[in-house]
Parts: sequence; structure tokens; C-alpha cells
Amino acid sequence: MSSLTLDAAEEIVAAALKRAQALGKAVSVAVVDAGGFVVSVRRGDGARPLTPDIARAKAYTAAVMQRPGRMLKKWQESQPVFFAQLSQLPGAALPIMATEGSVTIKRDGEIIGGLGIAGGTADEDQQVADDVLASLGYELEFAAWGVAGAPAGDHEKPGASGPAGAARNAENTEKGA
Repeated sequence: MSSLTLDAAEEIVAAALKRAQALGKAVSVAVVDAGGFVVSVRRGDGARPLTPDIARAKAYTAAVMQRPGRMLKKWQESQPVFFAQLSQLPGAALPIMATEGSVTIKRDGEIIGGLGIAGGTADEDQQVADDVLASLGYELEFAAWGVAGAPAGDHEKPGASGPAGAARNAENTEKGA
């Protein structure tokens, strides 16, 4: 079993701050382990005061839901009460945020943490997260729920519905499929 080391988390944070700065954005970056526990959080120069908390919630979501936030968006839209209650569970440390800039950290097929970026637009936060994780060799493909091995974005299997179908449909919608 792999784990996310402090050195790896700091490498991700430093790369994300540098990438955001190159885009002219002041952001905060959070990295959590697979259980959603904070490994590193940094507020970049000029980042707004709430951005560290938002970044932590985004990272937490990506880790504990085991999928990037943008994969959760259609599911959240179709079941808002369920998502609102997730954040109220006794074990929930932070709110669940189904949004861009919330990316699951995966290496060698294993989920080892979550990355949250906050401070730019939704698309900018997502771009920074994807660019940094890809440049550091982390995986960005995730299977839809309930479909072993099938990457998100594959065509809907007959009879597939629920969270897996919702996540897959969300991905297809984003890709223009």
C-alpha cells in the first residue's frame, strides 16, 4: 500500500503555487492523505482569506469520495439532499464540495490522497490541479462508480444508472459526448 509522504505533498503544493503564479492567480493549495487528513496547506501570497479552508474541503472531497469533484457534480445536482447530509455525518471533517479544483491523487492505480486548489475561477483551479498532477506523474483517469475498470467517459452500459451512471454522464457531458 502506498502512502502520500510529506515530501510528496510539499512537492505538489510548491508546483501548484508556481503554476498558479504563472497564470497570474493567487491561490491556496491543500493536500490530504487517503483518509482526508491534512498533510500540507499553503496560502499563496495575495490569496483571499477563505481560500485555505475551501482548498482543504476540495482536497477532502477528492480523497474521501475517491473521485475528482467535477465527477461528482451531476450526482450532487440529482441528489442535493444526499450531498447536504454527507457533510452532516458524525465522521465528516469538512463539507463535500463537488466542484472543479478538487482532484483525487492516484498513483499506480491506488488512491493516496486529494488535492484542492482555491482562488482562481473553477476552470483555473482545475487547470492548475490537472497540470501539476500530470507533470508529477500522477494518474488522472478514474472509473465511474460500480463499473470495474471502465474509465469515466466510456459509453453508458445498458441498464447502468445511479451514481455510476450520473458520474459517467457528467463526464460525457463535459467532454461534449
